[in-house]
Amino acid sequence: MQYDVAIIGGGLAGLSLAIQCANTGYSVVLFEKESYPFHKVCGEYISMESWNHLQQLGLPLQEWNLPIIKHLTLSDAKGKLYNFDLPLGGFGISRYKLDEALYKIALENGVHVLTETKVNDIVFNDDAFTVHSTKGMFKAKVAAGSFGKRSNLDVKWNRSFVREKPDKLNNFIGVKYHIRYPYNRNEIALHNFNNGYCGLSKIEDDKSCLCYLTTANNLKSSGNSIEQMEKEILFRNPQLKKIFAEAEFLYDQPLTISQISFQNKSHIENHVFLLGDAAGMITPLCGNGMSMALHGSKIAFKHLHAFLEGTMERNNMEMGYVNAWNKQFKIRLQVGRMVQRLFGNETTTSLFLKLMKAMPSLAKMIIKSTHGKPF
Repeated sequence: MQYDVAIIGGGLAGLSLAIQCANTGYSVVLFEKESYPFHKVCGEYISMESWNHLQQLGLPLQEWNLPIIKHLTLSDAKGKLYNFDLPLGGFGISRYKLDEALYKIALENGVHVLTETKVNDIVFNDDAFTVHSTKGMFKAKVAAGSFGKRSNLDVKWNRSFVREKPDKLNNFIGVKYHIRYPYNRNEIALHNFNNGYCGLSKIEDDKSCLCYLTTANNLKSSGNSIEQMEKEILFRNPQLKKIFAEAEFLYDQPLTISQISFQNKSHIENHVFLLGDAAGMITPLCGNGMSMALHGSKIAFKHLHAFLEGTMERNNMEMGYVNAWNKQFKIRLQVGRMVQRLFGNETTTSLFLKLMKAMPSLAKMIIKSTHGKPF
């Protein structure tokens, strides 16, 4: 079967791109290895910069009564609290709800969505792509990969971040729960612990997302037991100990992901446009991976559209996308990596938070640099 656009990965960036392409009249096939709805390891906070874009895609955000988040609370590893305002702010929504809603819109707009389908390879030849999947082969004029933090294709393509030895930017694990806990609807908290930090914020239906990032070494030193690691390491922060003791946990088991990397990533691989976490991850501490994924899909659509309508050659399309992506996100990622290095150590975290509190202009600048403008 032949399409204008093939998209591998049905997360935020993939679904957003699929809807934009289908609304313009292009034939689109999207491959997703899971079946909707499903949970993902994610902080589930979206900057307000994405609000208009999501509404344009067809989401009734106003009707969902989502928590609007305007304040940030940070704690150091000993539990001391620091409070800051979020000038632009954001809103909370689960990936379970959000991805399923976008999936339904994609179907309504004619996107051919293949769920429970794994893509094993994407081959570029004679100015077209052949997608090899568990449900057959498909051809497309352009292809985009929105397959998350790490996939079989990353390994197959031997991407640079896969080859890197473990260090401070590429050897993390993520753990997520949904909980019920009495917490302010308009506040997001980030609680530090040794070599990690844990986020807490409200989502829909008065639930909260509790999601933390830490090193693989922390888990290894705890006998590869998440429960033991939480008791021995996270609970040293009294704020986290209190939350875990008092919250109602809505999962039987936490959702986890390993081998998370914040290293630089390529934005084009074998002529395939890369989107979302496949193109580059901002640290969860800076809380804007979801908005970056959505905005990246809009940038990608602009260049793919120009190629498909015949006003731009493939080489110029690819260079234009890379340049536009870097212009929009490069500084945000650099700031995220800088902040990442300062957090997770008891001494540097405490000093940095004290400095931010003593210098509101510095705190405002850092927060602003991790948030974009409405698009």
